[in-house]
Amino acid sequence: MTTLYDVPAEDLLEALAERFKDEEAIKAPEWLQFTKSGVGRELPPEQEDFWERRTASILRKVAIDGPVGVTSLQTEYGGAKQGSIRYRVRPNRKTDASGNIIRTALQQLEEAGYVEIGEGEGRTVTPEGHSLLDETATEVLESIDDPELQRYA
Repeated sequence: MTTLYDVPAEDLLEALAERFKDEEAIKAPEWLQFTKSGVGRELPPEQEDFWERRTASILRKVAIDGPVGVTSLQTEYGGAKQGSIRYRVRPNRKTDASGNIIRTALQQLEEAGYVEIGEGEGRTVTPEGHSLLDETATEVLESIDDPELQRYA
């Protein structure tokens, strides 16, 4: 059986984002066009399917690293903030990603039934979420022509 570990992450996220476009519970909030994806960013995201891609990526991260919370996902999706924008004389500093984007995406995944709040701290993937990831991974693996990856099919 094919799992999410058997396919390239980029291909899996692309296929999951396509599936999430048809999902009722996973819709981009109205405020997304005005917010940045983190403190270290200057502008809001410009991708058309940013919300679906980020939600798919969060689902994959929760499946791999779970149980996880918003804070650990903020650290994971954070980036570098330039020390001095004009002269670049200071080293970069690590900044966190937007907690509101991550929290809202997790709440939508909970509403869809793919993620649940675990017994301890953080969220875990439900059996429905695992089956979604595995089904999508199987579809992705069938569409890839690489003979090295076909041995997992």
